Amino acid sequence: MTLPHRRRLALPMAVLAAAGVLTAIPAPRTAAATPPGFAPVSVSYGIPSGSTVQGQFLSYNDFHGAIDPPTGSGAVVNAGGAGTPAGGVEYLATYLKNLRASAAAEGRQTITAGAGDLIGATPLVSAAFHDEPTIELMNEIGLQVSSVGNHEFDEGVAELLRIQRGGCHPADGCQDGDPYAGARFTYLAANTISNRTNLPILPPIEIKWVNGVPVGFIGMTLEGTAGIVNPAGVKDVHFTDEVETANEWSNVLRLFGVKAQVLLLHEGGSQGAATPAPGVSDCVGFTGPVKPIVAGLNPEISIVISGHTHRFYSCKLPNSKGRDTIVTSAGANGQLVTDIDYTLDRRTRRFTEITARNVIVENGVPDGNGGWKRDAAGAYLKNPDTVDAAAKRVADKYRAAVAPIANRLVGSISADIVRTATPAGESPLGDVIADAQLAYTRGAGARIALMNPGGIRADLDADQSSGGEAYGQVTYGEAFTVQPFNNLVVTQTLTGAKLKDVLEQQFVGFGGQTTQRILQVSAGLTYTWSASAAPGSKITDLSLDGTPIDPAANYLVTTNDYLANGGDGFSTLTLGSGRVTAPGFDVDALVAYLATGPIAPGPADRISTTA
Repeated sequence: MTLPHRRRLALPMAVLAAAGVLTAIPAPRTAAATPPGFAPVSVSYGIPSGSTVQGQFLSYNDFHGAIDPPTGSGAVVNAGGAGTPAGGVEYLATYLKNLRASAAAEGRQTITAGAGDLIGATPLVSAAFHDEPTIELMNEIGLQVSSVGNHEFDEGVAELLRIQRGGCHPADGCQDGDPYAGARFTYLAANTISNRTNLPILPPIEIKWVNGVPVGFIGMTLEGTAGIVNPAGVKDVHFTDEVETANEWSNVLRLFGVKAQVLLLHEGGSQGAATPAPGVSDCVGFTGPVKPIVAGLNPEISIVISGHTHRFYSCKLPNSKGRDTIVTSAGANGQLVTDIDYTLDRRTRRFTEITARNVIVENGVPDGNGGWKRDAAGAYLKNPDTVDAAAKRVADKYRAAVAPIANRLVGSISADIVRTATPAGESPLGDVIADAQLAYTRGAGARIALMNPGGIRADLDADQSSGGEAYGQVTYGEAFTVQPFNNLVVTQTLTGAKLKDVLEQQFVGFGGQTTQRILQVSAGLTYTWSASAAPGSKITDLSLDGTPIDPAANYLVTTNDYLANGGDGFSTLTLGSGRVTAPGFDVDALVAYLATGPIAPGPADRISTTA
């Protein structure tokens, strides 16, 4: 892909300084000893030619407003066969302080960086206030620079700019009664280009000084962001190629003498095993989009702090010159921190050594036998001795404000309803959500509902208790955690032929689709798909209530507006007619359906597959 024509390499130092690209590093804060970690991965670029400077990067990614510790199956980090309860912002703050203090004791300065998706797809405690709580907490715990991720665009470009710069929400105002001052850290968006100006909407780079040696940061989201966010929110921007953009700004940094460079990239990969042994710093059988991106990077980019895949790893991958590049990810939800120690050569201004490891943000109480204490309901007890008081004060303010809404009982389920998919791509929770949206719009004549699997963010756990509710009872907060996007519910008319095309577009190679995504379907709609059939001919036996779909007939189909606007590559859904928007949001449809409960897990038998 060719970058759009614009003035290149023409940003004078004064302009960079005025834009806030050149900043000083705050003094590190003191704290307790370094918490335990795992075996690191290291690279060495030869013997320094001059005196050296030592420093530390602390990083995390895909925080997703996880102010509270994750619950249910996500409460633990599984590594090396052991599950460790982890996460929660007041615990993350403590670990960051401890790691900074350890570095300070060794004479290392610390820079804390993120790799996108700090906000978006967030629990109600953050989402109810348009993610201002998360940004306030990122300020509190010392984040200094971050790339944008795709979820930073969930409410559109204008809202992202407000999140960075501050000011009350244009519709809801300052709901907590306080002015919103914006992010004290810098969001970088090198490859998010305004269609009007042909320039990045936010700074592309930032330069920080470590004892007189400059370190440059380039930040960007994945090029495919437009296909996985609501198209309406990004209609005035486009996203450019990761490699070309990173190298372009790497050249700018090099022009100004900045030869130690870090790429904050909201794109990633995964290890060959979901729970690698012996620890979270392994990189075994590594694959994913970040690998070819790194292979194309300038050699000055020695570190890539990545994200998006929610997997943890620390790797050495070759760049365009075959030189090892450190590539890291800290999983998701603030359950890990990546600790990167490095040495800089003062004369060459380049990295000479880099060591990276992932550290689990433990929040539990040890039981003395190598495990963790639990309460009577089986939930992990939280350790009050590792809570950061300042972060807790901020979090508690928002927890108290949202509690009456979050803890309101809205319905019940008969058992756990999970989003784990069958080999055909269908999940019990996907069935339930599609059925809920169909029930919500049946009065308008809807006969079919489709749900995108990426919009289902958590399981519904029958024994989870956020407000003291009984087994099977579901609170509004729990329902919102499952569907946190506040998408509208849209019903439109599709012909049977277009409906089949929509389902064909689930697979790579048809209608421009580049990623396989199986839509969840409401009761009555059934079909089979063939893995070996050619794109455009994979769907067979497509029926509604036992009757084959008529290509020429009209069907009223319900989706959220994200899909209706062509999200996830489903461009055919933009071709419907007679669009009607239901009152409320998609979570309201789920809440209304849960109120008719107890709701059983969906049968996950509506979609089948053959070889």
